[in-house]
Amino acid sequence: MLTFAIDGLESRPVSIEVDVRPGLPSFTIVGLGDAAVRESRERVRAAILNSGFAFPMRRITANLAPAHLRKVGPGFDLGLAMGLLVASGQLASEAVAEYAVFGELSLGGELRDSRGALAVAEGTRRAGLRGLVLPSGRAAEAALVAGLEILGTTTLRAAVELLCGGERPVVEPARVAVSQRAAGSSIDLADVRGHDSPLRALEIAAAGGHNLLFEGAPGTGKTMLARRLPSILPPLTGEEAIEVTRIHSLAGLHGDGRGLVTQRPFRAPHHATSVPGLVGGGPAPTPGEASLAHHGVLFLDELSEFARSTLEALRQPLEDGWTTVVRGQRALVFPTRFMLVAATNPCPCGYAGVAERCRCSEADLLRHRRKLSGPLLDRLDLLVGVERPTGEEMKGLAVTTSAAARARVVEARERQQHRLGGTPASCNGQMDSAVVRRTVTVAPRAATALHRAYETGDLSARGHHRVLRVAQTVADLRGGARVEQVDLLTALGLRQRQAEARLAA
Repeated sequence: MLTFAIDGLESRPVSIEVDVRPGLPSFTIVGLGDAAVRESRERVRAAILNSGFAFPMRRITANLAPAHLRKVGPGFDLGLAMGLLVASGQLASEAVAEYAVFGELSLGGELRDSRGALAVAEGTRRAGLRGLVLPSGRAAEAALVAGLEILGTTTLRAAVELLCGGERPVVEPARVAVSQRAAGSSIDLADVRGHDSPLRALEIAAAGGHNLLFEGAPGTGKTMLARRLPSILPPLTGEEAIEVTRIHSLAGLHGDGRGLVTQRPFRAPHHATSVPGLVGGGPAPTPGEASLAHHGVLFLDELSEFARSTLEALRQPLEDGWTTVVRGQRALVFPTRFMLVAATNPCPCGYAGVAERCRCSEADLLRHRRKLSGPLLDRLDLLVGVERPTGEEMKGLAVTTSAAARARVVEARERQQHRLGGTPASCNGQMDSAVVRRTVTVAPRAATALHRAYETGDLSARGHHRVLRVAQTVADLRGGARVEQVDLLTALGLRQRQAEARLAA
């Protein structure tokens, strides 16, 4: 009997071997299972009896192989029950030879949903099996894997009948996103007033997949702007949607699991989040917020309130697009290709530069600045100040709408995909230095302006390439074939070196 264990973001095949022999009645499960696996003895016993099968009053030993792989969760229940029925002669071994099984059992024999159905289905296809038996609530999710027979069922008895030749309903993959909160469905850029420059920065960030920091006093609209970013992002591609669905399914965030996630994730963790909570880890390593935001947006509000160690842990995920977690002599890789959007106040009270309102001492300002290291800020492409709108601006018309901005963003992304074809990058924000040199054409006057900025010390070597990436996105938005001086100056202005100098230690 074959089932699967979840190992990080992958599924590993697990063979269930059941031995039934004369002796004092007992039921032992070996193979490095956690408490949930050990407790499955009672669930399996009750489910078999309540489903109308006989539970052998003999010495029963179940082995989950390979023994070195840690087994976590209740998803092995169905496999243990099926294996016991085969070993006791109540189910023919030929009936289950070409199928994998996966799911949790209730005491009454009903099947309950388990995390990771999509990853298990992918593992079943890799194993060369004909199909997969699992709870019907996860059947549509598993059916996203082509070339696999999915048998969704509700009880142990029904699962046995299906394998023994019962009527097998066809399961179609639902292509409707049901697990993602519709981040852009009820909010729109049309709600924003008096923020021309931040809105322009938001559109550039969306068009190129760039990281963005908003700095400003409390109540100026930083969070409002950030939460509207998903409403202008392009839709997920088919491959990206599969990746996002797999991650959210493994994390238990895929709702009722009826289809493919089609909206880009938007994650906004609290500032008390730990390092494992942000980048992944824990005793049984699970994806963190950075992986849950894969192909979407990770929003860190009140950036300076996060622990410095937590923020520093983001440096590798931001640079590489993945993070490695080492636990128990094994290394797990979690994808972290997200857009980082952050918001912070210029000082602890939020009113730095306003003498009559700021109550922070020099020591307070120094501690605030030390929270945000130079290396972290250097990985942010756009550093934008958000000012308090005037009364006239608040009464004025909207600068743009999400629909209009999204159309411009999608058009710019199409230009990038055409230009970056054959490279590892899918948008300008993912270009490394080699791809920048190979694909970005800079006009002479723009090259002179960039060289001058670098020679004056305003840019690091990393910042040099990041400015070029942003300038290329500005050119893509206006439909230009190369980076002109106006594009380069726009990119330099959006890095806000003055803001960076105030924030850095």
